Amino acid sequence: MSEVTQAMKESSRAGATLGIATMIFGVLAMIMPMVAGLTTATIVGVLLIAAGIARTIYALKAESFGKGILVFLFGGLSIACGVIMMARPLIGLAAITMVLALFFLADGISEIVAAFQVRGEKGWFWLVIGGTASIALAIMIWRQWPVSGQWAIGLLVGIRLVLAGVSMIALGAVGETVATAVEKGAG
Repeated sequence: MSEVTQAMKESSRAGATLGIATMIFGVLAMIMPMVAGLTTATIVGVLLIAAGIARTIYALKAESFGKGILVFLFGGLSIACGVIMMARPLIGLAAITMVLALFFLADGISEIVAAFQVRGEKGWFWLVIGGTASIALAIMIWRQWPVSGQWAIGLLVGIRLVLAGVSMIALGAVGETVATAVEKGAG
């Protein structure tokens, strides 16, 4: 076995192993959506604080308090929002959930509009179904808001992690197959 095929197989196995771990984290997020949601809100809070600090430093270094006052103010606003999300993650989670509901609503409407613009083309009805599902999710989240904040973000993050894990496992399997084919072709 060549070093290249050996490295490909090891990389593929590592990808599959990490894919399994990612799937496990996804299942845990779906089982405990509140914990996953609060974690997400906390991470967003940290990122807002970091971005706010960067913007504020930029505004100060650019010495642009005339034209750049908005950069300075938005930096301070980002820091304040981040601190609020860190101090009160449930409020942050409720806000993120509302934004998510609005996103699903806008996404669903635009998908249905796009479907009717290509009506008659193959698969156009699947766009209608996808758009309708997005609108249904938006309504479901909206009707249960703010309680939906306790499950929506964590559940969706969990689903995304499971799908990412499946992709990693599939890519690992492809890499293993390619390495084996190369090995047989060289032998």
